[in-house]
Parts: sequence; C-alpha cells; structure tokens
Amino acid sequence: MKKSIILLFLSFVIFGCKSKSVPVTGTKLDMKKEVALKGNWVITSVTYPSSEYIKVTSFNIEDSQCFVGSEWNFISNNNKGEMKLTKNGCSGYSSPITWYINKEGKLVMKFLEGAKAKNVNQGYVLTVNNITETSFELVDYVNVGGNSTKVVYQFVRNN
Repeated sequence: MKKSIILLFLSFVIFGCKSKSVPVTGTKLDMKKEVALKGNWVITSVTYPSSEYIKVTSFNIEDSQCFVGSEWNFISNNNKGEMKLTKNGCSGYSSPITWYINKEGKLVMKFLEGAKAKNVNQGYVLTVNNITETSFELVDYVNVGGNSTKVVYQFVRNN
C-alpha cells in the first residue's frame, strides 16, 4: 500500500508540468478584445501561490520569474506578434507568435520559433482578464502535486 502511495505521488511530481498541446477551443474571435491588446506590452509580475517553494517553467521555456520584464507585441489585424525575454541572468529567448482571443475569453497562442504557424501543432490556452487601456492579465493553470495552480501574468502597456 505504501509503495502505491509513493508511486502515485511520484507520478504527480514527474507529470506535474502542463502539456504544450492546445485543447479544442472555440475559434469564433472576440475582435474587441483583440484590438484592445494591440501594441507593445511588458510583463510586470508573475504570481502564483507558494512561489517561494515551487518553481514554474512558463511555456516550457524558462522559469516564470524570467518572464518579468519580457516584451510582447500583439498585432490584431493579422494575429501575429513577438515576445522577447530580456531579464539578466535568464536565457535570451525570442520568438514570433501567433494568437487569437475566442468568444470564451481565452487567448490561444503558439510560439513559432522560426516555423510556419500551420506546422506548429503545440500551443497554449490562457484566460484573458481585466483588460484596460494600460493593463491586462493572462491566467494559466498548471498542475502542481495533483492540484491546479493559477499563474497570473500581469501586463502593462509599453509605449
């Protein structure tokens, strides 16, 4: 019995990362929200419960705290853009992105990494919250020890 419990716990730890595959989502666009995101943005904070004890690798790229200060560009008329990690001590990652916001308020995004969007079959689905002229939040959920943990990326407009 103890072995079963230990194996179950280890499986949660080993498989605790979020899958890169995009689940089936609605494809009807929320153009109003897309236009609101048009422009240049910077992530000012990444927050989640127990951040002092656990590390979250955002988008299977880098530690979530490396995304603080990252620069994002969203182009609403063609649903393309770019993101760049700029924090000292973190990788110098940069990638074009493709994205859209569906009617359910979900941002569906792919990192293209030099490939054409049609050839990239993995991506992310995040909830868009609190859109204003100068800020918005993206909310992701990751599995930590069998529990869903909310990760909040706070964006501010970068003029």
